[in-house]
Amino acid sequence: MFGSTIACMPFFRLNDDHMNPDDLGDFDPETVPRTVAAFGGHMVTKGMELAMHEHRKDELVLTVRGIVRLEAGHGVWIVPPRCAVWIPGHVPHSVSVAGDVEMHCLFVEPDAVPALPRQCCTLTISPLLEHLLVHATHMPVMYDPDGADGRIAAVLLDQLSLAPAEELRFPMPADARLRRIASAMMTDPSDRATIEDWSRRMAVAPRTLTRILQRETGMSFGRWRQQFHILIALQRLDQGASVQAVALDLGYEGASAFVTMFRKALGKPPARYLAERRIGAH
Repeated sequence: MFGSTIACMPFFRLNDDHMNPDDLGDFDPETVPRTVAAFGGHMVTKGMELAMHEHRKDELVLTVRGIVRLEAGHGVWIVPPRCAVWIPGHVPHSVSVAGDVEMHCLFVEPDAVPALPRQCCTLTISPLLEHLLVHATHMPVMYDPDGADGRIAAVLLDQLSLAPAEELRFPMPADARLRRIASAMMTDPSDRATIEDWSRRMAVAPRTLTRILQRETGMSFGRWRQQFHILIALQRLDQGASVQAVALDLGYEGASAFVTMFRKALGKPPARYLAERRIGAH
């Protein structure tokens, strides 16, 4: 069912029809002597994970569809479709994927895009940038820097430097008690336990947990959990779940309360937010 294994991501086996770059079965983008190296494609999996690792080169992970979860630095990115995570070189990160997934990875020589931050962030990907990135996965690995593919690579980097950053991450605290709470929320997003409930479970004063969370994430407990719910909602809605179903799955009393929260956080209701992303992607 699956083709060759790509060396730098041993879990990511692509169908033969989608194996990229086109002229190599196995390749390590770290060793490619070009400004950019890209691969990507479509896979179906019940769940695969690449353990914590790092690259010399900067990396962009674009999700077109499916569930991609990435942990890096002090954050977890549950990457919404049509967004990408920017990972500067030498930042340890892990990646897990599940379901019907299409993703593309771009590796860039350090400092080739100085406009982008030197910490992980979520970038909004324009239709042009997406097309350029997908095109790059079909370019020869050893493309001619002075030829047409070299010019494509230069335009790709120019567009990447213009990509706006979004606050679409779930801050992961270093404190073990808060990480336990985060893990529980990921296991059961519908759990509506308050910070007081957690303090009782852990025999820790609520103000202690609140103070540590504020110090490590800059968020209150309610805002922290809300951020997680937004990311989960974006994934489930993009996969076709109804607003009502997502609201109930996340522990809201109904769609109205969920839509109000979503609009306050992202400036528009979920249906409009996703519709605009889908329109922009075509």
